[in-house]
Amino acid sequence: EREAWQRERNTLQNMLKQAESQLAKAKAEIENKPVAETSNPKSHSQELQRLYRKYVRAESFRKALVYQKKYLLLLLGGFQDCEQATLSLIARMGIYPSPADLQLSASHSRPFTKFRCAVRAIIAISR
Repeated sequence: EREAWQRERNTLQNMLKQAESQLAKAKAEIENKPVAETSNPKSHSQELQRLYRKYVRAESFRKALVYQKKYLLLLLGGFQDCEQATLSLIARMGIYPSPADLQLSASHSRPFTKFRCAVRAIIAISR
């Protein structure tokens, strides 16, 4: 009776090993990777580290773009002030801009524009 149990145990262990190898082959086919890589646990941690480094790099680029956008908006605010000053100088010379240009300049009050430029400058300096 013990021999029968031993034989059955051995056959079940062999079947288990075959099933595990078939599972590894199926996973490898799904991921299009060789079988040797799927059995190595270090490859998974290396893959995770690579993906994390890629994420950190993308996040760094995103933060840099946000900073660059804020800086460019600050510059545009300064150019808008210069443009308004230039238009007023031209108007004093006797040449008037089109009505569309006048509506654009009237849409934001001068103190509000100055405040916004000052806030953007403080943000840029603090970074």
